[in-house]
Amino acid sequence: MTETVGSTALGDAPAGRPASSPDTREPARRDADAGGRLRALDGLRLLAALMVAAYHYGGRGGHVTGAWGSSPKVQFPTLHPLLAYGCLGVQVFFVISGFVICMSGWGRSPRAYLASRAARLLPAYWVAVALVAAVSALPVVAFPAVSASDALLNLTLLQEPLGADRVLGVDWTLWVEVRFYALFALFVVVPGADRRRVLLFCAVWTAAAAVARAAGEPLLSLLLMPEYAPFFIGGVGIYLLHRDRRDVTAWGVVVVSWLTGQHYAVRSLWHPPGPGQFSHRSSLVIILIVTLGFLAVLAVALGRLRRADWRWLTVAGALTYPFYLIHEHLGWVVIEVLHQDLGLPSWLTAASTVTLMLLLAWLVNRYVETRATPALRRALR
Repeated sequence: MTETVGSTALGDAPAGRPASSPDTREPARRDADAGGRLRALDGLRLLAALMVAAYHYGGRGGHVTGAWGSSPKVQFPTLHPLLAYGCLGVQVFFVISGFVICMSGWGRSPRAYLASRAARLLPAYWVAVALVAAVSALPVVAFPAVSASDALLNLTLLQEPLGADRVLGVDWTLWVEVRFYALFALFVVVPGADRRRVLLFCAVWTAAAAVARAAGEPLLSLLLMPEYAPFFIGGVGIYLLHRDRRDVTAWGVVVVSWLTGQHYAVRSLWHPPGPGQFSHRSSLVIILIVTLGFLAVLAVALGRLRRADWRWLTVAGALTYPFYLIHEHLGWVVIEVLHQDLGLPSWLTAASTVTLMLLLAWLVNRYVETRATPALRRALR
């Protein structure tokens, strides 16, 4: 993703023409969308964020049960099996992230790349941590707050490796993203991005991740992230197809990434049906959602969705990252107030909560990101 939008698939939106390849093989064809903003990708990101929100509000058990006063199975007796698939929005995010990070890192210096990533990731994240920590500490909030020490550590984004409690339930995905940024910077941005180097990066990471999985070595798994690597690599391959849709090797990268990605998704999210499970996810539906995620990003990259060029999609893309950060824990607080205290029906509570979280995300984007992000980027560069 480019300078104009965020740190990850949650906050980035590609804009502008890709830099010309220093590779001797000049792409035979550039997609018509390469010269402008890919607004359809903005809409796809928000859709993925809404999938995750649907999962957190009605597709899982745990703390959300306290917000509703009973299991989401009771609140959404028909929909809860479908909402349980919303967690796959994360895999869709990772595919988008591979696409946009390859785009944003192409032709950039390491300093500019790292400044852009940090500037887009941190301002909204810091505000979200402060908001959620403050609300969780209120006596009237029933959900447990993390300790002051752990809350402060969360500002560094190092709570995951250091084993501290998380203020934001979703920030584990940011730790995954940060490791992807580091790998891409080290092996692509620092030596200089070109087609051959990007393809080598994809091939080596795919093979090394498989070896790490087979070896069961914790350090290798930490660095190479076998269960998430195929989604990032698939997104990178899709970006190469955005530059040249006739690149047969890039097609191979995408297909292999899809095949391995669906395997990891089924392996981690499928389980046998049982009375102790909140819901049962079908392996076929998991495969279908992963496939649709790859196809949707591919359709954007190949210009199939160029007619989805509505300006409101740009706003949707800008709201995605702050919405993703704040929606879970703050949403549970709102659900408790609206449903248990005010007696609103479940469907109206859920719709109102999503609306309020989007409004809060707009405020964070309008008064934090649009001001702090350029300032931090300038300071780091």
